[in-house]
Amino acid sequence: MTHASNNKQQITFRNYLLLVVPLTLSTITVPILGAIDTALVGHLPNPSFIAGVTISTIIFNTLYWLFGFLRISTTSFTAQALDNLSHLKSAFLRPLFIALLLGTLFIIGKSLIFDVFIKFSNPSAEVYFYAKEYFDILIFGAPFTLINYVLIGFLMGRSYVKLVLYLQVFINIVNIILSILFVWYFNMDVKGVALSTLLAQISTMIIATILVYRMGMFDISIDDLKEYFSWASLKEIILINSDLMIRTVCLLTVINLFISNSTALGTEILAANSILFQIQYLMAYIYDGFANAASILSGQAKGKKDIHLYNQTIKYAIVSGCGISLFLSLVWVTFDQNILGLFTNQANILALAIEYSIWMAIFPIVVSMGLMIYGVFCGINYTSSIRNSMIIAVIIWLISSFLLIPNFGNDGIWISFLLFCLARSLLVFWLNLSKKFFFRD
Repeated sequence: MTHASNNKQQITFRNYLLLVVPLTLSTITVPILGAIDTALVGHLPNPSFIAGVTISTIIFNTLYWLFGFLRISTTSFTAQALDNLSHLKSAFLRPLFIALLLGTLFIIGKSLIFDVFIKFSNPSAEVYFYAKEYFDILIFGAPFTLINYVLIGFLMGRSYVKLVLYLQVFINIVNIILSILFVWYFNMDVKGVALSTLLAQISTMIIATILVYRMGMFDISIDDLKEYFSWASLKEIILINSDLMIRTVCLLTVINLFISNSTALGTEILAANSILFQIQYLMAYIYDGFANAASILSGQAKGKKDIHLYNQTIKYAIVSGCGISLFLSLVWVTFDQNILGLFTNQANILALAIEYSIWMAIFPIVVSMGLMIYGVFCGINYTSSIRNSMIIAVIIWLISSFLLIPNFGNDGIWISFLLFCLARSLLVFWLNLSKKFFFRD
């Protein structure tokens, strides 16, 4: 992005928000699937239900976040392709093949995956049973979920934000209806929760595939395949995705250590932290909607070599990040007990969640800049500083958790997590500011 085009694209803050709103509504439906499952089992009589489902949900979040670059890179490359049909097909087909391959490998290696991850939490026998019951059903949704990442990423990159919103609303409606049917009417408990989510994932993939098919993305020849999957074509996406994968490995390392430390404090603390962590996911995905909008616009700016559009995008991202942080913190401080009551009616767990709820009021403030700048730089494939900031932030987590958890218990876990979030925000901002990457005309 060293030369600005003569035809600068003007975008107002209102235009940015019109892009943000449907993207935010669509992105927040992703953690809602896990939140719905947690809330349903949270109202069942056995606390081991919620602990088991949460552990398996963390496993799936770990797997899917690890390969979340499929959506992120698909969005950025699609946005940069503009209306070039050959580049669009390349941006779509390469990650689609990777998604299908990875999803299949997840199913083949499901027992190994579960055994490796379960060692982090070391649950009781009963919690282990329900975690495995949930996992063994939902793992068959892995190919469909990863393919959905690519399909949604492509539609986002093409700015079909309303289609993305409709698809995400659809998957949640299907999940809610089936969950209520299986859990409350057929008394399937954990199995019913997992099956409803699986069927929602499959049905959404079918509809999204039909939509993309009608756009001509599957109209390819043998020569096209040779071009799209040549080493020269794959090299850039591999390098970019390796940075994003390292970033995700760092994030998931912290999440799994968070769950492991929570487990060591007992099933009720694990259940309470699990509910708070689901809310943290919801907040993070609200930012993700803003970051996705920034990613689309910065990707278009790179494709057009339009520095003016890039500058507007990053300014809007920073302003909106500050605004949404204040909004989320105020909402949480005002309605925290009401929100927590939606997740469980078990008095002990609810009381513990309320006791530690203050940390969730601080979370939006410390995490916002990291997530917003992340979106901007993913859009232009500038990922090395994202990787570096996350590596340093993990080191800060390790040091703080070593010092704080033995002395402050669960408060120490949350303080360490918030320090990690603050570090990733400050570092990604500073690393790029030091390179004078902001506001260049």
